[in-house]
Amino acid sequence: MQVWVGLGNPGPQYALHRHNVGFMALDTIAEVHSFGPVQKKFQGWVQEGRIGTQKVLLLKPATFMNESGRSVGEALRFYKLGVEALTVFHDELDLAPFKVKVKQGGGTAGHNGLRSIDKHLGPDFRRVRIGIGHPGHKDRVTGHVLGNFAKTEQDDLTDMLGAMAAEADWLAKGDDVRFMNDVTLRLNS
Repeated sequence: MQVWVGLGNPGPQYALHRHNVGFMALDTIAEVHSFGPVQKKFQGWVQEGRIGTQKVLLLKPATFMNESGRSVGEALRFYKLGVEALTVFHDELDLAPFKVKVKQGGGTAGHNGLRSIDKHLGPDFRRVRIGIGHPGHKDRVTGHVLGNFAKTEQDDLTDMLGAMAAEADWLAKGDDVRFMNDVTLRLNS
């Protein structure tokens, strides 16, 4: 079993924030791959399903971003899984908007959700970095991250989320390069 975590903040007031793109990614994957109903577990919301031959648990922590590690740690301990089973979907300031990159391990780059997971489980988990772009100056970062995607970005956002869900089988199989390449091909066609 794999545990795929989307980072975001709970509540309708945060639903369209750039910081919640991890939640959006999981919602789209669950819909495209016909996952089961949402259940409350592990201080969050989970859905179970299959992507290809792989059993996947989707988890959206309800703990707020800076405590995400509590929820993620609880889920991994329950299933007796290590960080090799974990994939975290999160917003990434240092990537151009709607670019998708996968990497194994690394730092937190000031991301409170990643920092919390790192604190609870260490840094060696797989990350799906979803570009939201940098606003240009550090004083504008908080407003940018906690702001909604602009109306002019909605089509690009929908296309990117759809491409990620359509190519999720490669991610489930562990072929990160193929996943990134095929998402890029879909977005550029």
